[in-house]
Amino acid sequence: MSIERLNPGGMHANPAYSQGVALPACARLVLVGGQNGVDAQGQIVGKGDLAAQTTQALANLAMVLEAGGAKVEELVSLSVYIVGDQDIAPGFGAWMAFWGNRAPPPIIKALRVAGLGHPDFLIEIEGLAAVA
Repeated sequence: MSIERLNPGGMHANPAYSQGVALPACARLVLVGGQNGVDAQGQIVGKGDLAAQTTQALANLAMVLEAGGAKVEELVSLSVYIVGDQDIAPGFGAWMAFWGNRAPPPIIKALRVAGLGHPDFLIEIEGLAAVA
């Protein structure tokens, strides 16, 4: 199975995300619900710290992917919800550290929202992976 990352010439090439993804008809999809900066005991990690919450949310996302038989590099789409008008640079840095030197990244959309399920949540990340 081949997942095609679409980054056509004539468009901005960004190391953080791809412009599109084409999946083969036989792909098994693993959908990951919104992950927050919550540890295994249900405690918020990094209250007031976007980077810490992003790091934890991505670790949670990776655990769900693994449970579904998917690898991080099989992510094809992420939706990121960020509370308020805070600086997103710390969250971006956490994402780049998480993704590392893998193949072209998934498509990503980031939205600013008024709030999330708990007043101390700063970020929520949901994902979609296509498994070979």
